[in-house]
Amino acid sequence: MTNVKCKFSYHYYSSTGTNYQLAKWAKEGAEEVGAQAKVFKVPELAPKEAIEQNPSWKAHLEETEDVPSVSLEDLEWADAIIFSVPTRFGNMPAQMRQFLDQTGGLWFNGKLVNKVVSAMSSASNPHGGQEATILNLYTTMYHWGAIVASPGYSDPVLFEAGGNPYGTSVTVDQDGNMKEDVEKAVKYQAKRTIEVAGWVQKGNK
Repeated sequence: MTNVKCKFSYHYYSSTGTNYQLAKWAKEGAEEVGAQAKVFKVPELAPKEAIEQNPSWKAHLEETEDVPSVSLEDLEWADAIIFSVPTRFGNMPAQMRQFLDQTGGLWFNGKLVNKVVSAMSSASNPHGGQEATILNLYTTMYHWGAIVASPGYSDPVLFEAGGNPYGTSVTVDQDGNMKEDVEKAVKYQAKRTIEVAGWVQKGNK
């Protein structure tokens, strides 16, 4: 993949840290191809009482206090965007849904047309709804007029990571450990998303 001048942002929600780790790997991959890369979290909506009952959740929230929260301006700024969430019954968490539901103004003014997007997900078992979650994320992006850059089976590293053609997905055990080695797949997906955004940039000149 060639070095491209691209603004890349990774927007994630993570309760115990899995999707935050995916975000860090994606940022590394983006920077390897020369992109200007930023990572943003969507704000937490869960009540403090619920978070306090889960030590891993509480610890992760404290660990990521300095990670900036995403804004609509960050969506408008980026050329290439990856969204990443844990699955909730085959759909995205309310935290991400609330943020995406605020994009109506950008959509109405055509600010999200031709943004190049991709998505990732996680769950606690291999068939826990990761693929459905990614597809549900893409539904919103189709309404924006964005261009979905799914990884498909465009590189052997995707088979090593489990072979999800819609976007990298990972299984996490009860202690928060990833069961599949997806670091290379995450970095590849970030680079591919940036590469497609580069094609769009060239075509618009």
